[in-house]
Amino acid sequence: MIKNKINYSGRQYVIIAAFVAVALIITVKLFSIQILNKTYRHSSDNNTLRNITLYPSRGRIYDRDGRLLVYNDAVYDLIITPKLARDIDTSSFCKLLNINNDTYNKLYNKAKKYSMVTPSVFISQISKEEYGRVAEMMYHYPGFYFQTRSIRQYPYPIAAHTFGSIGEVSRQDLQLDTYYKQGDYIGKSGIENYYEKELRGTKGLKIIIVDVHNREKERFMDGQCDTLPVSGLDIILGMDAELQEYGERLMAGKTGSIVAIEPATGQILAMVSAPSYDPNELVGRQRSANYSRLLNDSLKPLINRAISGAYPPGSTFKMINGLIALQSGVISNGTEYPCDGPESVPIRCTHYHHSPARLHDAIENSCNPYFWHAFSNFLNSPKFNDTKEAYEYWYDIVTSFGLGHTLDTDIPFTTSGNIPTSKYYDKVYRGKWNAMTVRSLSIGQGEILVTPLQLANIAAAIGNEGFFYTPHYIRAFADSTHTVDSNFTTRHVIPIDRRHFRDVKIGMEKVFEGEYGTARMSRIDSVSVCGKTGTAENPHGPDHSIFMGFAPADNPQIAIAVIVENAGFGSTWAAPIASLMMEKYIKGSVKRKWVENRICSNDY
Repeated sequence: MIKNKINYSGRQYVIIAAFVAVALIITVKLFSIQILNKTYRHSSDNNTLRNITLYPSRGRIYDRDGRLLVYNDAVYDLIITPKLARDIDTSSFCKLLNINNDTYNKLYNKAKKYSMVTPSVFISQISKEEYGRVAEMMYHYPGFYFQTRSIRQYPYPIAAHTFGSIGEVSRQDLQLDTYYKQGDYIGKSGIENYYEKELRGTKGLKIIIVDVHNREKERFMDGQCDTLPVSGLDIILGMDAELQEYGERLMAGKTGSIVAIEPATGQILAMVSAPSYDPNELVGRQRSANYSRLLNDSLKPLINRAISGAYPPGSTFKMINGLIALQSGVISNGTEYPCDGPESVPIRCTHYHHSPARLHDAIENSCNPYFWHAFSNFLNSPKFNDTKEAYEYWYDIVTSFGLGHTLDTDIPFTTSGNIPTSKYYDKVYRGKWNAMTVRSLSIGQGEILVTPLQLANIAAAIGNEGFFYTPHYIRAFADSTHTVDSNFTTRHVIPIDRRHFRDVKIGMEKVFEGEYGTARMSRIDSVSVCGKTGTAENPHGPDHSIFMGFAPADNPQIAIAVIVENAGFGSTWAAPIASLMMEKYIKGSVKRKWVENRICSNDY
């Protein structure tokens, strides 16, 4: 049987028609994309689009009275895309920028090493004046363009350590936060570091179409893809700028620090570290050279001694030992201990005074033997099973003042100081130690170390009669929707009865008002001051002059600690400096010009 033959010849026309239709559709689409639709046409050539980062204005910083302390000024970064800059006239370009060919090659190779196609900073922080001279000629040099940035300006050349500095991001910064890219800036220390995320704001983006001559033509898609930057938050500090400036003047030519705190809030009124520097020195293109000079300065002005300097507190620590002895019941106001002056053993007194002495007298005269007897009787008290148990009771109360550990504050890089533990003495003395072994602790010597910040906080706690707020820089954010860390508004209560603080305050007031008070020469007219002088032994040279106190006595407005290194007695330098600071803050001006002149003369 023969099968019928099927004719498929007609289908070929259908297939051909389908291919033609598809080709026609593709052609029309490509024509639409490449000719009619500018969006796709522009996007097809990345070289015609320039992505410009819009950097936000960094948050400004004010003092407690609204004085502007830190603001921003415009500068310009010259940006390079190495691939596009290979064929420029480098000689004329170098002449325009006032650089030589070697410098150009060094900068170009650095950018090329980073990326041939990704823009990076060629020269940073060009001034407005230089920008105005150069910008109009940039169309001659493909691959280069300017990007607006801002740098910090300081109308008051003060508080460099408090403000901190800003520098270029490190590799670690780039790894920790994707917000940053190569060439960005970040807070490196101080306020700028701690509040970096609040101060920095949010970047924006502008996309520009440029022609082959490097000239900007128009906004890509009429700016529909652009985003606006969001400015950083303004910050209000607890600092009193006038008090800060005055403190820096008093400490000029000295080595040491001043920390002043508002006891009712814990806000830092002034933080002086000497020697210091003008914060404007670490701004702009001269920052690197100035930083290197300051870093190599033998006086170490970059160190913030107020938070990183650790010193034996000396006699200022006697207040804590007195409070612990009162709380434990070892002594009362009426308890008397003998003093034989410089002949006293095992700890001698620095001078002769009436004996036996009570607590108020011992504070007024800074009697070493009194506090040794109180400390010894405390550690040997039958209230405790052994010396170690008594010591641990002592340790717990001492550390409740914020000693021996870093405070949870907005002050970066604080030092913990040192309060030795019982385990430390067990290790050093193989478990065989007693009051006699650690007797130096009774007068604030030995292994005890405190920072000026911690010492000022002790003064605030005593002034408040048993509590303190964590010392901190910030007072408020200018934007009311952002609130201060709740830790800064939380009371930290010390486990000592309030009446005992009042007993100690009476003695501290006699330091100024008593006939034999060690700070009687630093009295302030019509202001009751409580304080304690100290002279801390220094194995590396002359003793340190120390003071801590507060005023007025009944309702403290300022608590303060002063340390002047290698200056001798606390009554000679630290106490008068503190009293001048308190007078300045409470009264608004200083009448005791003879004291001020002596301090500023640095006549050691």
